[in-house]
Amino acid sequence: MIIQLFLSHTLHHLLFCQLYSPLPSFLLPFFLPTPLYLAWLHGDPRKVIYPTDSYGQFCGQKGTPNAKKPILFFFNILKCASPAVLINLQCPTTQMCVSKCPDRFATYTDMQLQYQITTAPWEYYKQFCKPGFNNPIKPVAQVLLDEDCPSMIVPSRPCNYPFDSDSFCYFKCDYSISRGLVMALVISLIFILLLRFTAGLLLWFTIIAVILVIAYEIWHCYLEFSLLRQQPGADVTIVDIGFQTDVTVYLQLSQTWLIFLIALGTIEISILIILVFLRRRVRTAIALLREGSMAISYIMSTLFYPIVTFLLLAICISYFVVISIFLASSGHAIYKVIAAEPNCGYANKTCIPEMFDRSNISKVCPGAQCTFAFYGGETPYHRYLFVLQLYNVLIFLWLVNFTIALGQCTLAGAFASYYWARRKPQDIPPCPLFSSFRFTGGLSFGSLILAMVQMAQIILEYLDSKLKGANNIVARFLLCCFKCCFWCLERFIKFINRNAYIMIAIYGKGFCPSARDAFYLMMRNVVRVAVLDRVTDFLLFLGKMLIAGTVGVIAFFFFTHKIPIVQEEVPTLHYYLVPLLTVIAGSYLIAHGFFSVYTMCVDTLFLCFCEDLERNDGSPEKPFLMSAGLHNILRKTDYH
Repeated sequence: MIIQLFLSHTLHHLLFCQLYSPLPSFLLPFFLPTPLYLAWLHGDPRKVIYPTDSYGQFCGQKGTPNAKKPILFFFNILKCASPAVLINLQCPTTQMCVSKCPDRFATYTDMQLQYQITTAPWEYYKQFCKPGFNNPIKPVAQVLLDEDCPSMIVPSRPCNYPFDSDSFCYFKCDYSISRGLVMALVISLIFILLLRFTAGLLLWFTIIAVILVIAYEIWHCYLEFSLLRQQPGADVTIVDIGFQTDVTVYLQLSQTWLIFLIALGTIEISILIILVFLRRRVRTAIALLREGSMAISYIMSTLFYPIVTFLLLAICISYFVVISIFLASSGHAIYKVIAAEPNCGYANKTCIPEMFDRSNISKVCPGAQCTFAFYGGETPYHRYLFVLQLYNVLIFLWLVNFTIALGQCTLAGAFASYYWARRKPQDIPPCPLFSSFRFTGGLSFGSLILAMVQMAQIILEYLDSKLKGANNIVARFLLCCFKCCFWCLERFIKFINRNAYIMIAIYGKGFCPSARDAFYLMMRNVVRVAVLDRVTDFLLFLGKMLIAGTVGVIAFFFFTHKIPIVQEEVPTLHYYLVPLLTVIAGSYLIAHGFFSVYTMCVDTLFLCFCEDLERNDGSPEKPFLMSAGLHNILRKTDYH
C-alpha cells in the first residue's frame, strides 16, 4: 500500500504539475564541467594504460627510465596464491619492469657458481633484479631476504599482452562481418523504398514469409529430433553434460531440438492467433504504415537521422568512458606493507618506500615488502570520489536520454509539419527536420526524470548484488518489490515521455503541460492506442526479423563455404558461430535504426489524427487537415 501511494503521488506530480517553465536547456552543459574539471585536475590515465611496478613507476612509458621495459615481472609468482591477495589485491612479492620475459631456466645459486668463470650469466640475470643492484657475490640468503633478485627465473611469455601490428592488421583486413552489415543496410533501404510504393503487398509478403520460414524451421527441428531419438544415448539431457564451450555438442542432443521445436511452435501459433483475431486491425495498421511511407517520402532526410543519433550517443559514451578513467586514476601512489606471514602486525599498513629499509618492519616481519597498492588520498576530493562516480553515471544517463529525446522530438516535429500542412507537400517547411531543436528545455527535463529513475534502478541492482549472500528474506523481498515498481515506473515514464515529446514538437509547450495533454488525449482514445500501436509495432518487428534472418541465412552459407562464387574470399574459421551471430545482431540493430523512424512517424500521425478529430469537425469552417486516405483508414476502426 505504501509503495502504491508513493508511485501514485510521484506520477501525479509528473503528469499534472503546472511547471510551465521547464528545466532550461543551458543548465545541461552547466552540470557537465564539474566532474570533467575535477577528473582532469586529479586524474592520470597513464595509471590505467601502463602497468605499475612495486615503486609506483609506469612500465613502458616514454620519457622514463622504464620506457623500454613494457612488461611487469614478478619475483615469485607463486606468492600471488597467498590469501593476502584477496584482501590487499596485491601479490606479496617484488614487481619490476623488464624489457622481455626470461627465455631460459636459471637459479641465483647457479649464476653465482658460473660467475666465477664468466660474467655472462650475471649480465643476463641482473636485468631481472632491482635497479642498481650489482653485487653478484652477495650471500644468497641475504639476497632473497632483501628481495634484491628472484631466487630463480623460468622461461615465460607475456600475459595480457597488447595487440601487435599483425593482429591489428588481421582485424582491420577482415571484412567478412562488415560485408554482412553493409548488406543489412542495403536490404533495409530497399525494404523501405518498396514500402513506399507497395506497402500492403510487401507487409503481407513479410507476414507470409515469416510464417513459412518458422514452419520450415519447425519441420527441420522435428526431423532432427526424430533422427536423434533413434540413436544410442538419446536420453542424455542438457543438465547431464553441463556447460560446454563447444555449442555443437548441444546440437547432438534430442532435447535441444525439442526445446527449439516447442519454442518455434509457440511463436507460430501466437502469430496465427494475432492474424486471425486482429486481421482487421492488421489491415488498418498496414494502411497506416502506407500513410507513414508517404510522409517519409516527402521528408527523406528523416531516414538518415538515426546516424546523427548514433554519433551523438558515441560522443556521450566517449565522454563517460574518459571521465570514468580519469576519476578511477585520481590520486597519488599509496604504498602498503605486504607481508607473507599472516600474523604480521604491520600488514596492510601505509608505508614510505624510501624509509622502509631503515625501519624495523623488515626485522619484525621477515619478507615484508613496501609495495604499491593503489591510487588514492585523504583529501575531501578522494573521500567523495565514489559520489563523483555516481554523479558521472547520472550525467551519462541524462545525456543518453536527452540524445534519444532529441531524436524523437526532431522526427515528431518533421512528421507533424507534414500532417498539419494543408497542401502537401507545398506547405511543408523547407527544413522540417531542424524545426524542433528549439524545444530542448522540455526535453532536458523529461530526460532528467527518466535518468533519475534509471539511477535508482542501478542503485537497487547494486544493493541486490550485496544482499545475495545474506539470508534476510524480508530485505530481499522488499528489494524485489522496489525493483519491480521502478521497472514499471521506468516503462511508464518512457511511454509518457515519448508522447510528450510529440506534443512538444506540435505546440512547443513545456514538458509537464505536454505530458498532461498527451496523457489525456491517449486516455480518450485508449482503444485505438492499445490496438493500433501494438499491431504496428508487431508488423515492423516482423520486418526487422525478416531482414536479420535473410542476412543471417546468407552469412551462414558464406561462412560454411556453400556459395561457389565467393569461395576464395571466405576466411578460414574454426568457429563460425561468433561472426555469424555478430552479423545477425548487427543486421537487426541496423534494421531497428531505420524502422524506428517508421515507428515515430506512425505514433506522430496517430496523435495528430486524434488531436485533429477533437479540434475540427470536418465542416467547411473547421475542415480536417488529415489526408482523405488517413481519414478513411482510422474512421473505419471506430465501427469494427
